[in-house]
Amino acid sequence: MRAGQTHVGRGVLLVVAAAMLWGTTGTVQSFSSGAIAPVWVGSLRMVFAALFFWIALAFAGRARAGEPIPDPPGGRAWFALLAAGLSMAVYNLAFFAGVKAVGVGIGTAVAIGSGPLWAGLLQALLTRRAPGGGWWLGTFASVTGAVLLLADGGDGRTPSPIGIVLCLTAGAAYAVYALVNKALVTTAGPLAVTARVFSIAALVSAPAAAAHTGLPAIAAPDLALVVYLGVFATGIAYWLFASGQRHLSGPSAVTLALAEPLTAFVLAVVLLDEALGPIALVGMTLLIAGLAIVVRGERVRA
Repeated sequence: MRAGQTHVGRGVLLVVAAAMLWGTTGTVQSFSSGAIAPVWVGSLRMVFAALFFWIALAFAGRARAGEPIPDPPGGRAWFALLAAGLSMAVYNLAFFAGVKAVGVGIGTAVAIGSGPLWAGLLQALLTRRAPGGGWWLGTFASVTGAVLLLADGGDGRTPSPIGIVLCLTAGAAYAVYALVNKALVTTAGPLAVTARVFSIAALVSAPAAAAHTGLPAIAAPDLALVVYLGVFATGIAYWLFASGQRHLSGPSAVTLALAEPLTAFVLAVVLLDEALGPIALVGMTLLIAGLAIVVRGERVRA
């Protein structure tokens, strides 16, 4: 196996591990008391993730904590960090608002499913380098599978057009974050980049949540939930994702993150006794096949 393919394999493992941590979010939130507004759950995730990154940097040493971020190719570091941080904040706020409007199944399917498509289109527009045919085939299969997997559990409500727009906005914001972050981690350490990006996201998200619902009253079980989401399902997960991005193309990393709904579905079946229907089974098969096609394309590219 060539060195480039070894690096691709490492990148795939890191991104899939991140997606598996993201996939625990829904199962963990099912144990919440429901007293915290969803917008505050998203905002506090950013706050605790930012704290985690700065503590990790402190343990990494003073030199790492103060590590300057070099300018990425074709841009300024400060502008790229601001764009990534704002995109992450918009993703969280739009996602939770959109899911509340259209339901968890449809909202998650639209937001997560549109992310890879946005990433491919944005890369084609901004860099004049469209992903290859294998990526489009694998992504189409994976997105279709994810939509079937997630929408199979819809709650039957009529989708709100505004909610759909919010979920599409969340998918686009996530794609922008992933592409900009990819440029940043090619020239700087993933930990230094994520600490700054999530600090910006936290500084935007928390005031927005306070303006929307006021300050939250947090019970001890909900605090433990938010800490888990912030440290593990966000902090460690995005650290792994950023590290994996160094070895993969931007759109491929976004597509591989579709392992998140697969993980969430498996956990729901195993831990929450949800039924595995035929539509979901087809979706799972398509999703896995699509991810395999994308991985094969990355190995050929390497």
